[in-house]
Amino acid sequence: MAGVTLDTGALIAASRDDRRFWVWWKWLTLKGLVASVPSPVVAQAWRGPRDVRLAIVLGGCREVPLDARGSRRTGELCARAATADVVDAFVVLGAADRKEDVLTSDPGDLRSLAAHAPGVGRIRTLEELGAPR
Repeated sequence: MAGVTLDTGALIAASRDDRRFWVWWKWLTLKGLVASVPSPVVAQAWRGPRDVRLAIVLGGCREVPLDARGSRRTGELCARAATADVVDAFVVLGAADRKEDVLTSDPGDLRSLAAHAPGVGRIRTLEELGAPR
């Protein structure tokens, strides 16, 4: 795995203490890999500093801001894919730019967007990851 972008579902799995997420997270950090998390994803998942699990994950990630150029590119991807979900579109756009995989709980919409954003790695769920290697 060259890199990975986390979507909101992955952060919610961390927050809910999903064992599969934490096994994968341990593997990722032991490999020295740093996950990317788009700022709009953080906004969807973050509910305050009491969520220690989520704070731990975010502390080990690279947060990717949504700037003016990214906003316009995200809107263009939404138009190409005929969707209004700007958060999912920004997740896919960033993963494509960085040639990263995406970890999600809802792969359907992301895979539809990825068809319009060449460069995205695999879009996978925790169930699809299986045991880390």
